[in-house]
Amino acid sequence: MPAVRNVLVVGGGAAGAAAAILLAEGGVTVDLVDLKPDVAALGSGITLQGNALRVLRRLGVWEQVEAEGYAFDTLGLRAPDPAGTLIAELTDIRTGGADLPATLGMYRPTLARILIDRATAAGARIRFGACPAGLTLDGEVTFADGERQRYDLVIGADGLRSWTRRQVGIDVEPQPVGMGIWRTFTKRPASVTRTDLYYGGPAYIAGYCPTGPDSIYAYLVEDVQDRFSLSPEEALAAMRELAGAYHGPWDEIRRTLTDPARVNYTAFESHVIDGPWHRGNVVLIGDAAHSCPPTLAQGAAQALEDAAVLAELLLREDALTDDLWQEFTGRRLGRARTVVEASLQLARWQLAHERGDVPGLMARVAHLVADPA
Repeated sequence: MPAVRNVLVVGGGAAGAAAAILLAEGGVTVDLVDLKPDVAALGSGITLQGNALRVLRRLGVWEQVEAEGYAFDTLGLRAPDPAGTLIAELTDIRTGGADLPATLGMYRPTLARILIDRATAAGARIRFGACPAGLTLDGEVTFADGERQRYDLVIGADGLRSWTRRQVGIDVEPQPVGMGIWRTFTKRPASVTRTDLYYGGPAYIAGYCPTGPDSIYAYLVEDVQDRFSLSPEEALAAMRELAGAYHGPWDEIRRTLTDPARVNYTAFESHVIDGPWHRGNVVLIGDAAHSCPPTLAQGAAQALEDAAVLAELLLREDALTDDLWQEFTGRRLGRARTVVEASLQLARWQLAHERGDVPGLMARVAHLVADPA
C-alpha cells in the first residue's frame, strides 16, 4: 500500500505534472488543478540538463521530448566583438548518464503539453481554471466553487508565488537578484547548433539555445530595470537595441526579431525554504520550495527531481511518517540549496564585474547533479 491513497496536486507545471504521473501510475488517485486555463499557453524556450532528461525518461516521455527538442553536448563561449568570435567550445558533462545528451532545448509549452497529456493517460484527473480557496494542514481543501474534499496529501507545486506556501504559514518569499532577462522565441539560424554564451558588452550574458529543427530561444541578461510598463512594440525595440551589440549568429537572430508578442521580460528572483518543505499533510515542491536565477539552467531539473523523490517515497512507504519526511528533506534540501547558492554566486560575480571561477563552479554542480537524487 502506498503512503497515500488520494492526492491533490496544486499546479500543472513540470513539478506538479511529474508528481501526478508517477503517483497515478503507482495506483494513487490524483487530482491536479491549475488556475490557468491552459498550462501550455505561455512561454518561450527551456534548457534541460541531463539530470532533467533522466527524470523525463522515468516519466515515460523521453522519446517525445527527444523528437520535439534539440539535443547537444557542447557549450560555446563567444566574444562580444564585431565578429562574435568563438573563444572556446566546452564539452558538457552528461549529468543524466552516458546514454542521454548533456543538454536539450525545447519550446516550453510543448514540454508542458507532453507532461499534461502523459499525466492524463496515467489516470490523473486534470482541471484547468480551477483553484483551491481554503486549505487545512490535515488535507481538507475547499475549492472556489464551494466543493470540499479531504486528501491524504496536498502537493503545492504552484510556483514562485505559491498560494499553498502562504496557506501553510511559510513566510519565505522570493527575493530580487538585481538582474532582468529579455527572452524571445524565434527562427533558428543554421549556424546555431548548441548554446553559445557571450559575456561582456552592455548585457551580462547574451545567449541562445536551439529548441527544435527550426526554432531557438534567445536571451539577454541586464541590470533589472522598469521594463514592465513598456508596450509590446517598445519591448521589442528595446531588446533589438540591446542585441545590436552582439554579432556572429546574433546578427541573423536579430533580423528575425519582428514579432512583439514573442518578446518578454522577467526579473530574476531566488529563495529556498531552509528546512522541511512540509507542514502536516501538505508539501511544497519545485519553485514553491526553491527558485534560482537561470545561470545554471537547473530550475526545471530540480523541480523534476523533487517530484521524482517525493513519489518514490510515497509509493515505497505505507504511511506519512516522520521518517518519510526526514528522508525527503535529507535528499532534497541540501542538493537544491547547493544549486540555488551556486546559481546566485554566478549572478553575484557578474553584478560585481568579478571574473570568479565560473568553469570550476559549473563543474562542481554538474558532478553533484550527475548522481541520481
